[in-house]
Amino acid sequence: MWQHIRAQAETAIEIADVIIFVVDGKGGILPDDHAIADMLRMSGKPVVLAVNKLDNPFETAYEFYELGLGDPYILSAEHNIGIGDILDEACKHMRKAEEEGSETDVIKIAVVGKPNAGKSSLVNKILGTKRTIVSDVAGTTRDAIDSPFVHNGENYLLIDTAGIRRKRSVEEDVEYYSVLRAFGAIKRADVVFVVVDAEEGLTEQDLKIVGKVHEEGKASLIVMNKWDKIEKDTHTVEKFNKDLKEKLKFMDYFVPMYVSALTGKRVDKLLDEAKRVAANAMRRITTSVLNDVVMDLVAMNEPPTKNGRRLKLFFATQASVCPPTFVVFANDPTLMHFSYQRYLENGIRNAFDFSGTPIRVIVRDKTEESEYNG
Repeated sequence: MWQHIRAQAETAIEIADVIIFVVDGKGGILPDDHAIADMLRMSGKPVVLAVNKLDNPFETAYEFYELGLGDPYILSAEHNIGIGDILDEACKHMRKAEEEGSETDVIKIAVVGKPNAGKSSLVNKILGTKRTIVSDVAGTTRDAIDSPFVHNGENYLLIDTAGIRRKRSVEEDVEYYSVLRAFGAIKRADVVFVVVDAEEGLTEQDLKIVGKVHEEGKASLIVMNKWDKIEKDTHTVEKFNKDLKEKLKFMDYFVPMYVSALTGKRVDKLLDEAKRVAANAMRRITTSVLNDVVMDLVAMNEPPTKNGRRLKLFFATQASVCPPTFVVFANDPTLMHFSYQRYLENGIRNAFDFSGTPIRVIVRDKTEESEYNG
């Protein structure tokens, strides 16, 4: 694990504009401090030396000049002393960031799944670098790690997350917060890669994770990883698809991807599919075209009756995107049966490409129509 951590530190040094080197002011200079200082000098990057745990304003840090990294800055992180000076010094060295596009131009992808499903390996393969630690030890990834990058001229943000275990299996406080961060990553993502161990298939815990993604209304891909370990014949993919369709009846819009993070097989296709399902989640249907589709659906299958009263649909419009949400105005929304609402949803989905994203159909009273027409 320490070898992995050192590799991550070296990667961080390589991509950094400025390095803040934190040392222990109470403990004094340690042998490891000299080793790290040598590494930082070799990097050629500007370094701000922060001497922490110096709470007394009369304490000095002269001995840290020995590290050869310039002036030491006195810091007490616990008491919020000296942080401003350190930030000011760091900012002097930072190059002016170039605007490569606004936040809305970035496709944010959260990578979620159970521990050891291969999430970090997949992230590293996509990025082409060892950005996150990969280990057989469950729980290696503790926090959501953001990695911005550009692919075929498109800006992406890849968010690697901690493995999500069953609630009763989460014992440590740090793991509890890691899972919360993973759920937070789902909320802020445009597309979610739900990574599944293909050897195990879709388990109960995988279904709970997929259900969470569905409830949040996020576009997603079901990424069946470790495909290289599956013995295959001409019907293997068909069998896996059949199993997924059976278990994912609640989200029949799912898009499966069979990949191997280890060998890189089909990993290059993930970003193209992510871009496609993100576009589907952003798709807007003109009101006239939408009403043609809805009225055709009504003509083919009349709305239900309840207590002698028949549901009448008058008008439909798209209210929002991500997920695409459609509002249908009726004489009495209480007459709408969930099965007919699902019929309308399926009809709209069949008319337009919404694969990979949930859609919502909401029924409103005719009197509310003016609110949506502005």
